[in-house]
Amino acid sequence: MASQWERLLKNQGVWVGSFTQISPTGDILEDVPTEVSLLAEEGGNLMRQTIRKDPPGQPRQETALAYRSLGRGVLFCEDGAFSQGSIQWSPVSEFGAELGLIYGHERLRLAQVFPRQASLGQLTLIREHGRDTSPHPRPSLSVDHLLGTWAGRSTTVYPDYQPETTMAHQFILEAATADTVVQTLSLSPGPNLSSLGQRIDATLQFRQGPQPVTVLCLPSGASATFPTAIVPRQPFFLELGWLMTPTLRQRLIRRYDERGTWVSLTQVIEEKVI
Repeated sequence: MASQWERLLKNQGVWVGSFTQISPTGDILEDVPTEVSLLAEEGGNLMRQTIRKDPPGQPRQETALAYRSLGRGVLFCEDGAFSQGSIQWSPVSEFGAELGLIYGHERLRLAQVFPRQASLGQLTLIREHGRDTSPHPRPSLSVDHLLGTWAGRSTTVYPDYQPETTMAHQFILEAATADTVVQTLSLSPGPNLSSLGQRIDATLQFRQGPQPVTVLCLPSGASATFPTAIVPRQPFFLELGWLMTPTLRQRLIRRYDERGTWVSLTQVIEEKVI
């Protein structure tokens, strides 16, 4: 099994794209062209990262970083997918995380920020492709794209480096009425979990249970899932979804327990079977 550092190295390269600022309701506020380079040196023991942003009508902004180890708030999956962010939620501190997925020569990243409040403040969607390649065109996600039966497998990694766990699952999303859907998740091993969601503009709102959840459809086949408002003493999660093709989807889920402590990172790869 590859080490965490070896998994980081799978992100090497020069990535061209943009940082898109989006409101919690899906409005695009700003789109800034970017170039991010991740280049390993010293036999792979040193990573140099350079972030270049070109805001329209402004001088280029450049940030350079170099590191030999990973912080406590970051974890990588086998293919290089990763998440970094807060290891503890507090109602009096800024809280948030970045989630990143890889598919061929493309990366999709999402930063979710809660600025000292229970509800989401803003999102940054980062769409990137290798410098010498072209991105695959994808439409903005809609709930209708996700209707059907999806089967796949999840792999969970842990910040305390306990052994990874895998689990097969089936996910079904069905239209109940014009404005509602029923979501059913079957885990193996594990129970079946069902919930009712309401379509509101570009979102699905799941209001059942102690921690209401919002799913926001985004450009380029992306989706963001987050607590509608973080409820103290209840577990919650942040999620990035990516519909790479009409029948293939990835999700990355960063989970926090009832104390607000980060406990795991789960990558889900699923295919549409019906």
